[in-house]
Amino acid sequence: MESMNKIGRILMVEDDPKDVELTLTALEEYNLANEVVVTHDGEQALDYLYCRGEYKTRSSDNPAVLLLDLKLPKVDGLEVLKQIKANERLRIIPVVVLTSSKEEKDMVASYKLGVNAYVVKPVDFHEFMNAIKELGVFWAIINEAPPGSVRK
Repeated sequence: MESMNKIGRILMVEDDPKDVELTLTALEEYNLANEVVVTHDGEQALDYLYCRGEYKTRSSDNPAVLLLDLKLPKVDGLEVLKQIKANERLRIIPVVVLTSSKEEKDMVASYKLGVNAYVVKPVDFHEFMNAIKELGVFWAIINEAPPGSVRK
C-alpha cells in the first residue's frame, strides 16, 4: 500500500484487555498498530484529548480517528463523546463507537451526539478481526483526516 506514509493515529478507548489485544493484532496485519494510543477508561481518554495529567506533554495534534467503547469505567463512552463534540478543537475528530451494546437507545444517543459510525463488536473471532481491519484501513488510511490530525 503506497499510502502507508500517511497513516493517521488511532486513539482507542477500551477497558477490556482481550479486546485491546485482538484489535491491535488485527491492525498489525495492515501495519496500522504502531500508531495506536490505548486508553483504558473515559477519564484517561479525556486526559489524552485535552493534553492533561499523564498526557500534558504530548503534542496537541488530534488523532485521525477515535475508537470508543461505550461501557467504560470512571467516565462512560457517551459522556466522553458528549465532551468531545462540545469542544471546538475536538469535535472535528471522527469517532467510531465500537461496542458490544446492541441497545437501540445507545445507538440513538451516540448518533444524536454526533458519532461518525456505530459498530457492534462481532462475537466471532474472525468476524471481529475482519471488522477491525476494515475499520482501521478506512479510518486510518482511506479517509482524509481533518486538518490538525496526526500524520506519521
